[in-house]
Amino acid sequence: MARLTVGVALAAMFLAPLAALADQPGATQTEMTLDKIKRTGAITLGVRESSYPLSYALEGGRFVGYHVDVCNRVVEAVKAKLALPRLEVRHVAVTSANRIASTLAGTIDLECGSTTNNTERQAQVAFAPTTFVSAVRVAVKKDSGVKNLGQLRGASVATTKRSTSIQLLGARQPGGGTPMRELFGEDHLQSFALLESGQAQAFVMDDNLLAGLIAMSADPQGYELVGPSMSIEPIAIMLRRNDPAFKAVVDGTVKALMKSGDLEKLYVQWFQSPIPPKGVNLNLPMTGLLRQQILYPSDDPAESFRTPE
Repeated sequence: MARLTVGVALAAMFLAPLAALADQPGATQTEMTLDKIKRTGAITLGVRESSYPLSYALEGGRFVGYHVDVCNRVVEAVKAKLALPRLEVRHVAVTSANRIASTLAGTIDLECGSTTNNTERQAQVAFAPTTFVSAVRVAVKKDSGVKNLGQLRGASVATTKRSTSIQLLGARQPGGGTPMRELFGEDHLQSFALLESGQAQAFVMDDNLLAGLIAMSADPQGYELVGPSMSIEPIAIMLRRNDPAFKAVVDGTVKALMKSGDLEKLYVQWFQSPIPPKGVNLNLPMTGLLRQQILYPSDDPAESFRTPE
C-alpha cells in the first residue's frame, strides 16, 4: 500500500484556512466517506507526530502506534466492504489545533491520534468506541522541588494548543497570589521541550503521553509525575458526524477487535513491550476502566465518567 506523508509545515500551510471551521458543526464535507473512498481509491488517516505510544512518527516519516494499528484494521475492513482490489492509504500529520477542522473538511477520513471524546466535541464530530482511557497528570523535573499542584501557583506551565488539560489544572489552583503563566506548544513534543529547556516548570497532559515523552527523552530518569489525576479521558478514533454507513464499519471493526482479544494484544504490544525507536517499555498495565470499555463498548463522552476527587 502506498503511503503519503504530509509534514507539519505542509499540513499547517494547507490546513490554516480551515481553522475557522473548528467551531462550525455545519461546515462539513457532504459526500459520504465510503462513497469518497470508493471514488478515489484512497483513504486518509490523520496521525500525530509525538502522541506516544498512540500515534507518532519514526525517522523517515513512517507513522506507528496503538491507534495507528487500530486504524489499519479499519482500512482492511473498508477495503473488504467496498470489494476494492487495492486501497491507497495516505497519512496526514495533524495537531491538537487542527484535527477537528481537518475532520470536518474531509481532509482526513479518520483521526488516529489521542483525542478525548467529550460532549463539546460530539457536537462537531463522531467517535468510535473508546479504545484507551487516560488521566490528566502533571510532569515536572525531579530536581524542581515541585511535589504538589499548589506549588505551581505563579509558575510557567506548558500544555498543547487546543487540549483540555490546562483548564483542569487551573481549576485546582488556590485563589489569590500570582496566577499560572500558560505556555502552549503546537504539538506534544514542542510542549515537552518547554519543560525540558526550563521555560516551563511543569507540563500538564494525559498520563500516557507524558510517560511516552519522558521515556523517549534524553534523560528519562530526570522527570516525574506529581499530584493526583485530575480527570478521566476516554480516547477514541475520531470521524465525521452524520455518516452512519462509515461509522458502522469503524465501530464494527473496533468491537470485533475487542471481542476477539486482538485489541488487548495491541495494547500489550504498545504499552507493555519495547517500542520503537528506542526499544523502551512504558510498562503501563491496562486499567480497569479500559477493561470495562472492552466488555461493554461505547462512545460515551468523558462527562459520563466519574471525575477523580
